[in-house]
Amino acid sequence: MARIAGVNIPTNKRVEIALTYIFGIGNTTSRKICEKLGIAASKRVFDLVEDELSKLRGEISSYVVEGDLRKQVAMNIKALIDMKCYRGTRHLRRLPVRGQRTHTNARTRKGKSSPVAGKKKVAK
Repeated sequence: MARIAGVNIPTNKRVEIALTYIFGIGNTTSRKICEKLGIAASKRVFDLVEDELSKLRGEISSYVVEGDLRKQVAMNIKALIDMKCYRGTRHLRRLPVRGQRTHTNARTRKGKSSPVAGKKKVAK
């Protein structure tokens, strides 16, 4: 198993896809990294030579990934909450931040619905 940026990337996947298992690297970034290092898109991780793995590690170290990126995102959210701006208060209340409706939907952000106290069931 190849270990890059503190993450065990899957060995049986293509390099381009396996790099996306690292937090902060998506499809576009992984494609750019592979092009820059001259690694074929169809090459699998277990086919990589140790030299290519070290080049990958060196290139990825120039990006902000994993723990540092998670910390940076958390600090940005904390700054919004401290400012008490609209986005910060939405984060604080665990509601959708980007203008989505909350009358219906928004279950992912709000959590499982709880029954309203005092509401009577309709008898048939």
